[in-house]
Amino acid sequence: MPREAGPDFIEALARGLDVLRSFRPGRRVSTLSEIAADTGLARPTVRRILLTLAELGYVRGEERGYALTPRVLELGMAYVHSLDMWDVARPHMERLVAQTGESTSMAQLDGSDIVYVARVAVPKIVTLAVSIGTRFPAPATSMGKVLLAALDPAELDAVLAQPTRSGIDARWQPQRDELDRSLREVRAKGWALADQDLALGIRSVATGVRNGDGRVVAALNVTVHAAETCVDKLTGHHLPLLLHAAADISHDWSLRDSAPIVVRA
Repeated sequence: MPREAGPDFIEALARGLDVLRSFRPGRRVSTLSEIAADTGLARPTVRRILLTLAELGYVRGEERGYALTPRVLELGMAYVHSLDMWDVARPHMERLVAQTGESTSMAQLDGSDIVYVARVAVPKIVTLAVSIGTRFPAPATSMGKVLLAALDPAELDAVLAQPTRSGIDARWQPQRDELDRSLREVRAKGWALADQDLALGIRSVATGVRNGDGRVVAALNVTVHAAETCVDKLTGHHLPLLLHAAADISHDWSLRDSAPIVVRA
């Protein structure tokens, strides 16, 4: 489908990214027809793009179609490492996991979704699998509520106008007035709770991570299985540890941002 773009827009590159994004959870191998239907591109175009991506090592041919290769992870991790996000957050997240015995993750907004950019997990069976790059509808997650609450009204309107690209039907899909009330509460408290809002069995609490300017640039959470951990334990025991970890990450982030750049001759 033609896009409305400027003269410098490279349509072939955009089509290649459309093909990469067409690979979805639960469908490890995609056929040429499926990708063409998902992207709206002609089959010959999809075939040429797939052959190019295969040559570059991002997809591989399978018996029934094509599958992504691990090399695709380089695209997402390049973003994470460009911010030194993982290097700054990792020791604090590992300490938080040791203190709580639960998984912790960090996410940022991408449209109306959150996208996981860092994670330290413990082996537990949960309803939805999570890894770096996983996206969920922001309003139904504790990290999403924190990130949405940090936006000004115009930014919030623009973000919520974008449809989710997560492929997830969240249990809690609030009307705007209900979401606004929830976000006001998050702003007042400085943290957010999601009690099985996304899916049954998933309960989490989150708070913001700030840069040197005091701006919320990411959210950090602790996730538990609802059958194992009640809300009182999550907010009474895990939340103070989470707030401490987020403050430590924010502090280290601020130090990194304020460090002088040394140029050697």
